[in-house]
Amino acid sequence: MNRPLALISILLGFFACKTPQDSSPLNILILHTDQWRAQAFGYAGDPNVMTPNLDAWAKTCANFTHAVSGMPVCTPHRASLLTGQRPLTHGLFMNDVQLDTNALTMAEVLVAAGYETGYIGKWHLDGSGRSVFTPPGPRRQGFSYWKALECSHNYNQSAYYFGASRMKRFWKGYDSFDQARDAEAFLHEQSKGDNPFFLMLAWGTPHAPYHTAPESYRNLYDSANIALRPNVPEALAGKVKKDLAGYYAHCTALDDRVEAILTTLRETGLDKNTIVLFTSDHGDLLGSQGFYKKQQPYEESIRVPMLFQGPGIHSGKYTDLIQTEDLMPTLLGLAGIPIPERVEGRDYSARLLGKRILEDTVALLSCVQPFGQWNAINRGGKEFRGIRTLRYTYAKDLQGPWLLFDNVLDPYQQHNLVDQPQAEGLQKQLDQVLALELKETEDEFLPGLTYVERYGYPPLNETLTVPYTR
Repeated sequence: MNRPLALISILLGFFACKTPQDSSPLNILILHTDQWRAQAFGYAGDPNVMTPNLDAWAKTCANFTHAVSGMPVCTPHRASLLTGQRPLTHGLFMNDVQLDTNALTMAEVLVAAGYETGYIGKWHLDGSGRSVFTPPGPRRQGFSYWKALECSHNYNQSAYYFGASRMKRFWKGYDSFDQARDAEAFLHEQSKGDNPFFLMLAWGTPHAPYHTAPESYRNLYDSANIALRPNVPEALAGKVKKDLAGYYAHCTALDDRVEAILTTLRETGLDKNTIVLFTSDHGDLLGSQGFYKKQQPYEESIRVPMLFQGPGIHSGKYTDLIQTEDLMPTLLGLAGIPIPERVEGRDYSARLLGKRILEDTVALLSCVQPFGQWNAINRGGKEFRGIRTLRYTYAKDLQGPWLLFDNVLDPYQQHNLVDQPQAEGLQKQLDQVLALELKETEDEFLPGLTYVERYGYPPLNETLTVPYTR
């Protein structure tokens, strides 16, 4: 089905399913951070970080404590969030590649259902260069209000494009603050209108560089007092403590901005008919296992925060292994909007509304082609496929079994059980589960460069990375 026919079908289905009690469609607000790992919150037990507002809010939310970013990289995650598809379906398994303009995104589905749409912040789905103007139309994937840039982590001199203008503008000061203020203005404006809205606010923090939050937030943290996770090598301790102090400063700054946005929702009365999702694209190893950033199957890389709040949503802790591609169908389900057939993710809306129990006990993990800071040339990067169950993490590379952790007995993943006699039966069982997952998702698990060629990617640079500029 081509895009116009798909949108017409969705629109007809939407009106067919509406009933009198559905006269006030629910708004959708996504508060999206970059590289904020699930462990780095007070409510998650981190002894260092100050997130008092999110800690308090989490108690009133549906908190998915085991949410997983199955391919923990920025562009693949964002494409899966908006399309409800897995990376080898929508085709984005590396950064800086353009999402097909024939993709059917959540924004387009909601536009067909009468929603106003807006996007603020980091886009990273155009693949035409990190500072290039993304024109109105198909490359904005259904978003109308637009204050965004493809990608920048220069938080104190951060550029963006507004509307149809090709003039490069700059956020005032620390961009996370100004972006939040713009989101608040958007909410105030929408509160005066009659149409429902979908707004995605995509912050760039707390992604590196770690030491660029406002001074008042940096002063809250003394690196000497940072308690490290036990899986950080002693040789990296000094550097990691300093970087964590900066990382946490970004986190606390965002914690304040989340509270300001939630206050705006309450003041405008939008809280009564708005679904709010707070999440991140992936985590940050930040020295754990001797690595930084993401792409790997370790807990600090794959686990992300995921808080839902809205009308009818049951608060509490959920251990379901919800994944990125599940977000689009779940949000559409909560809003009462038909889910397109091409969506591959699972709809958790009935679970959130207390109508049924989903026992999703396996999350699929993958790295199709390692690149950048974890490339196969000089950083030890490798293709892998794996699974995260409620208790275990198991991963294979192209040579065979690679990692096996008991996350209950070994929460910091310090004891690899692969090929250990006491885990022989467990390893065989998990290997069979992984094989079934790969069969179900039609994943051949081939060398990464095979997929790079198959999907027509541009030539990679010396670090096996898609170039930032063309």
